[in-house]
Amino acid sequence: MADKLHKIFIDGKEGTTGLRIYDRLSSRDDIELLLLSDEDRKKPECRKAMLDAADVAFLCLPDAAAMEAVAMVSNENLRIIDTSTAHRTNPEFAYGFPELSPEYFEKVKTAKRVAVPGCHASGFIALVEPLVSKGIISKDAKLCCHSLTGYSGGGKKMIAEYEGEERRLALDSPRQYALGQTHKHLKEMSYITGLENAPIFCPIVADYYSGMLVTVPVFASQLEKGYGIDDIKALYKELYNGDIVRYREAADEDGMYSSNGLSGKDYMEVSAFGNEERIILCARFDNLGKGASGAAVECLNIMLGKPLHTGLDI
Repeated sequence: MADKLHKIFIDGKEGTTGLRIYDRLSSRDDIELLLLSDEDRKKPECRKAMLDAADVAFLCLPDAAAMEAVAMVSNENLRIIDTSTAHRTNPEFAYGFPELSPEYFEKVKTAKRVAVPGCHASGFIALVEPLVSKGIISKDAKLCCHSLTGYSGGGKKMIAEYEGEERRLALDSPRQYALGQTHKHLKEMSYITGLENAPIFCPIVADYYSGMLVTVPVFASQLEKGYGIDDIKALYKELYNGDIVRYREAADEDGMYSSNGLSGKDYMEVSAFGNEERIILCARFDNLGKGASGAAVECLNIMLGKPLHTGLDI
């Protein structure tokens, strides 16, 4: 007897994340994709019908539309994977970073509702949450986070700006943004790590398509007494030993570390550099991979009982 085909609906398939999820699922023989025409995808009644017909639905929508989609569902058995910011700090949604602990994995596996982490937040949380959980960094620590990303993270509008024929001169150089320190990922970064203070967050977009490098600098004096860089490395090595998130020693290239080194991949590298006085924590991944659609498909695989890497490029 053939295995059951899982009915999957991508609400918002036309966006950057939705298209990537579609690409990862379209060739799979264990999935039936439910599709709407261009005309029907804008009709709430047609979207609702697809949501109620699906086994699992991806929400690749702006926050307000994602909340609207959740509210319109009548099918009690529907499992939702939301890629928006809307539900990442909602305790009714499992947080979709299963590598953090067996408890996070189990919550994703059994959840009816899953929130996919933000791209910048994924790197920061991968680096900091284990240190807070193990007491290496105090919950009241005041941290800083730098994140260098490709322009695809800005969606179709930013992609068009960078790839258009009339692109502005300003796009030739890296650009820091979120200068007002109100970036939408900050709430999630604090909530999941358990930090009492949101970090000073400095995201920078540069002139390449995809790839991300999140860096958290730490003075040894910010660590709890008795801990140093070797303890951090040992913790990362023990925790991140799977296919999707991997600890990597000496990950640099002749003293350099390229932010687009994992462009097109769906896994993350976690590393620690520096010395006993000054430490640099680094997470490198693709903002469209483990930072978005790859993470969403990984959550689907867990929910369906499939190998984590099914349909992913690792």
